Amino acid sequence: MNTDDQHGRGRTGRRPGSSRLLAAAGAAALLLSAGIAAPAASATQQQAGAAAASVRGERSGGGQNGSAQGDKVLTVAVAQSVDSLSPFLAVRLLSTSIHRLMYEYLTNYDPKDGHVVPGLATAWKSSPDKLTWTYTIRGNSRWSDGRQATAEDAAWTFEKMMTDEGAGTANGSFVANFDKVTAPSPTQLVIRLKKPQATMTALDVPIVPKHVWEKVGDFSKFNNDKSFPIVGNGPFVLTAYKPDSYVRLKANKSFWRGAPKFDQLVFRYYKDQDAAVAALRKGEVSFVAGSPSLTPAQAASLKGEKNIHVNDAPGRRFYALATNPGARAKNGKRFGDGDPSLLDQRVRNALFMAVDRRTVVDKVFQGHAVEGQGYIPPRFSSYFWKPSASQTLAYDPARAARLLDEAGYKKNADGKRVGKDGKPLNYRVLCHATDPNDKAVGKYLQEWWGKLGIGVRLDCLDNVTDPWLAGKYDLAFDGWSVNPDPDFVLSIHTCGALPATPKDTGATDNFICDKTYDGLYARQLAEYDPAKRADLVKQMESRLYDLGYMNVMAYPNAVEAYRTDQIESITTMPSKAGNIYGQDGYWGWWSAVPANAGDSSGGSTSTGVIIGIVAGVVVLVGLAGFLAMRRRATAEDRE
Repeated sequence: MNTDDQHGRGRTGRRPGSSRLLAAAGAAALLLSAGIAAPAASATQQQAGAAAASVRGERSGGGQNGSAQGDKVLTVAVAQSVDSLSPFLAVRLLSTSIHRLMYEYLTNYDPKDGHVVPGLATAWKSSPDKLTWTYTIRGNSRWSDGRQATAEDAAWTFEKMMTDEGAGTANGSFVANFDKVTAPSPTQLVIRLKKPQATMTALDVPIVPKHVWEKVGDFSKFNNDKSFPIVGNGPFVLTAYKPDSYVRLKANKSFWRGAPKFDQLVFRYYKDQDAAVAALRKGEVSFVAGSPSLTPAQAASLKGEKNIHVNDAPGRRFYALATNPGARAKNGKRFGDGDPSLLDQRVRNALFMAVDRRTVVDKVFQGHAVEGQGYIPPRFSSYFWKPSASQTLAYDPARAARLLDEAGYKKNADGKRVGKDGKPLNYRVLCHATDPNDKAVGKYLQEWWGKLGIGVRLDCLDNVTDPWLAGKYDLAFDGWSVNPDPDFVLSIHTCGALPATPKDTGATDNFICDKTYDGLYARQLAEYDPAKRADLVKQMESRLYDLGYMNVMAYPNAVEAYRTDQIESITTMPSKAGNIYGQDGYWGWWSAVPANAGDSSGGSTSTGVIIGIVAGVVVLVGLAGFLAMRRRATAEDRE
């Protein structure tokens, strides 16, 4: 789905409507000269902050929920709403990105090239049999209420996910192979595995404060959105939230890596992306992320404008069509109303052969994308796969028509494809109302599939999550943000990700369950040799491609824009050519330097990032040859 709506587009995936819940060493060296003083805001910054506050309509007053006089406020316009502020439930890209700002993970990813660097853990090692992993937890990370963050918090977080189905909703795949988790001391975390697991330095799980979360009753229903500020230990502290309106965070001045340069960070929701772009022009927002990217027309209109910079770089997302394979639960019960014709692989393959991906890239994305092939974008070169010449489902309407004939869906006198029961093929395609790309591609589908004799109805909804979770769709626009380690986006297509019963919510993207795929997934998870694991991942992509339930049309660029009179510098990921919004980490917002910030310069921020990189290298020296990276999706991703 789209872990955007990311059913997100996101999770660090995109899934459809989004709340489709699924699914290093040398710490001291990482310390920046921590307390770089935040200079007084310039007149431009004060005006921008005031304008942003006015637009936000946040009339609750000052104090912890409002902007203090003179605060430097970075306001980000987003086209996605929050699905949950609980890190145990959230899958949308916006939500999971916010959690990266609120909570530390055991490890992080280097903003330059995505290799693993320390997070809450400063070092880690495995036993010779790879079944026991020991992490050293840093002693200089504190929760925003003043208490020390310890190994006990990490152990409690993982144990809760292992024992409480609700707590395992979004990230349960990471702990499914855990046997036991203990904290022998405040700075030592020990994880015992059932079998080797190659993602142990890529556990993308927010660590929460035990003393706060142990009071929660039903994790499946607790959204963490009633009491503010929310206790965390990341670079920002969440201080206010209004559904479908805004999320406000305050800089954590005691963050171990150094305080952010902006005093406040606000994510402001815009249902109309053109309105968000207009707000950027007026200086009412500092940054526009898009849905999840700006349209080519919007990007073109902003290029060359005074005080506006457009970032256009290879993205970490894929854009796909997901086919309903017959929604089912682990208990064997089927539900939903997907068209039964889509259970025939010939029909699914025929549909994809009638999609002109070159046209999607050239006409819809207008060149701001790469033609889709395998499941993982080319940005992740180790795992990128493309089909062989004989395997490729190339654009071939004539062959698609023959496949439909072979499958028993021939044209009647009216030119409509009908089955043996005489019923015509008419497909409902879920699309995100806030995503202009969905609507544009949808019109092409109506044309292309219409020539085959198939009817297409676009169901463009603000909330695609509900019908998606209920299995009430035939096809849907889908997409996920992929992490340096692809385990998560691979896991959402396993049988184990299905919901326990039709009434439950699983981590599955679109109910795929294939034993061959599951076998490959288990093998790659246990494979520590980077090359061998990459080969297994590519075999999984090949299997997904052949099955035809998930057809990748394009890999969109990250196209976003910000005001240079409000933001002097900001880190992209990868640093040479990458995205700002939806990163695998907090680098962009943490590193952002306010314009005219005096002594706070881009140089100091870059130095801080480099120090973190160097420390990560020190840690990885002892782990040479071990492939460590990871997922999430998104959703939105996922969303």
